Amino acid sequence: MKFLPLLAGHSPSRASVTCTYRCGDACFHDAPNTSDNPTFADVLGAVSRRGALKATAVVALAAGTPLALAAPASAAPEAEPAGRGRPKPPPGTDYKRVRPNTLDAVVVPEGYEQGVVIRWGDAVLPGAPEFDFDNQTAEAQAKQFGYNCDFAALLPLDRWGLSSLLVTNHEYTSEQFMFRGYDRNNPTEEQVKIAWAAHGLTVVQVTRGRDTGHLRPKMSRYNRRITLHTPFKVAGPAAGSDLLKTAADPTGTVVLGTMNNCAGGVTPWGTILSGEENINQYFGNAETVTDPVKRKRYARYGIKGTETTRKWERFDARWDIAREPNEAHRFGWVIELDPNDPGSTPVKHTHLGRFKHETANIRVAEDGRVVAYSGDDERFEYIYKFISKGRMKPGDSAHARRHNMTLLDDGTLYVGRFTGDSPAAEIDGTGKLPSDGEFDGSGEWIPLASGTKSFVDGMTAEEVYVFTREAADRVGATKMDRPEDIQAHPRTGRIYCALSNNVERGNPGKEGATEPNPRLNNKHGQVLEFEERRGDALALTFSWRLFLVCGDPASPDTYFAGFPKDQVSPISSPDNVAFDKHGNLWISTDSAGALGINDGLYSVPLEGRNRGELKLFLTVPRGAETCGPIVEEKIVTVCVQHPGEVDGANADKPASHWPDGGENQPRPSVVAVWKPGRRGLSDIGS
Repeated sequence: MKFLPLLAGHSPSRASVTCTYRCGDACFHDAPNTSDNPTFADVLGAVSRRGALKATAVVALAAGTPLALAAPASAAPEAEPAGRGRPKPPPGTDYKRVRPNTLDAVVVPEGYEQGVVIRWGDAVLPGAPEFDFDNQTAEAQAKQFGYNCDFAALLPLDRWGLSSLLVTNHEYTSEQFMFRGYDRNNPTEEQVKIAWAAHGLTVVQVTRGRDTGHLRPKMSRYNRRITLHTPFKVAGPAAGSDLLKTAADPTGTVVLGTMNNCAGGVTPWGTILSGEENINQYFGNAETVTDPVKRKRYARYGIKGTETTRKWERFDARWDIAREPNEAHRFGWVIELDPNDPGSTPVKHTHLGRFKHETANIRVAEDGRVVAYSGDDERFEYIYKFISKGRMKPGDSAHARRHNMTLLDDGTLYVGRFTGDSPAAEIDGTGKLPSDGEFDGSGEWIPLASGTKSFVDGMTAEEVYVFTREAADRVGATKMDRPEDIQAHPRTGRIYCALSNNVERGNPGKEGATEPNPRLNNKHGQVLEFEERRGDALALTFSWRLFLVCGDPASPDTYFAGFPKDQVSPISSPDNVAFDKHGNLWISTDSAGALGINDGLYSVPLEGRNRGELKLFLTVPRGAETCGPIVEEKIVTVCVQHPGEVDGANADKPASHWPDGGENQPRPSVVAVWKPGRRGLSDIGS
């Protein structure tokens, strides 16, 4: 495969307006991790390679630059690479790859069909009015599909998958794209209340016919909207802590709502886990805090300054640090929702720690204990693991589900330390390959707290759970390049973690290149593969290697598990990961604009001759991000988040008209993709 020449001087990032609304301009401020815990270089050395994963050599790594598009992109498929001896695509990946593009459309491979499942503002609950962009109300939004869908899951209600529950979360609101004439300095109370209702999660029943993959929502007793007014139960060892008590909740056990929910996962017992991520941007007036310890703890989570972007603190005291100093501590958790019980109270699990959770995904150990992995999605933050004390009860009964929903509330929380096996001098940030021929090493899980017992000097267990970042700093965890989605392979048990990017790595006063994060000014990210000792989910040691080093394949700083780079697609900023029934890894991206192309969804085999053959399956419209991929036997779905969200655009001057076309406003939506066949649906990619 041949790509166009690189264009120097382009600043690769998502649109600055997306940074404003999604993470409170986090990338425009120094990363909040200013700890002086041991750097990676301090622990590099002659480490035993026994048990390390074997891999092919990694190519030289260096900072990449964006792809130039010489002409308007076409929806035509990318020409398949020619060449003798090229291995046949394995099951699940036998499709004609999509050409990278900048179209205002969802582009799918030749021979596939697509359809919008549900859009922002579509009815979810009875009584919801038809969406009217210019006449929105908070009452209507609370009954309609929320804004900026991210994670998604399909839970079947029958053996054929013809009826399912679609569960999505709604990460954040982009007010200047939601309201014409929006004044960010003076939002109206109704606009703020609409935003509160547009956050949270949606549960909606969907159906599909036997001869199509198009999912269609329907009114059902299961349908539900979770908003910033929905009561959540606080569970685990920090429940009732003085650190979580407020005037509205003096017990510290009930929180209203969830927000900035990013990725998530489906538990083996059929519930949904979702991570609260960029919670810092919602709380104003942190500068009023005078106590130095408290001020430092707020700052460690990026909570500082005066007014917020959305000005919520003007309309409810709980968003004002000066009036409710503990409300911020009540967000930043992993939440659990039982979609099968529409009357159930969702839960915030404090034993998994408080930080900017991208997600939490579950693996079941041989003895029935459950293990949860989670990444803290910010520059120089950490990867965490939780091992439960109790064991999972099999079956799908309500009794088993109630028991299993308590498993995340008692166990041990750990943080990861990654050690390279190369001398420090060989990891210099230039991309020079270490002498052993690969970026790899070993690691260990360091305990932070178990129940009411803290393993961190100078911190109580409650403090460890509420101020988890500080605890991880103190024990010398390894700073990573924005740990995003983490999932265990359902068959091999190997763990795959998307590390999105970190352009601050190597800046003055910041940590330089490390073996798992080998590029300075890392624009494009990498995918980490690690395997716990003997494949045991309960093991506290592991080996690791870089599976992908992302960017333009024509650049010397990229690596695709040893697969020929002239036969792969370009990729930047891996975000979410998923697996298909064949064992292939699927990766969605956020900020592929660093390469000058739209974000997309990719497949890549993990085994055999095709290991590393990354192929672009679909792309999303201009300004959008590809989120929450679901890859099933007969259907693929993605959440198309913030279409048209580009600098200079707004509701008065939209940059996209997807999905409705014409002069319509862009609307975040869920899209289904399928391949029709003579006998109904054929397998995706076959």
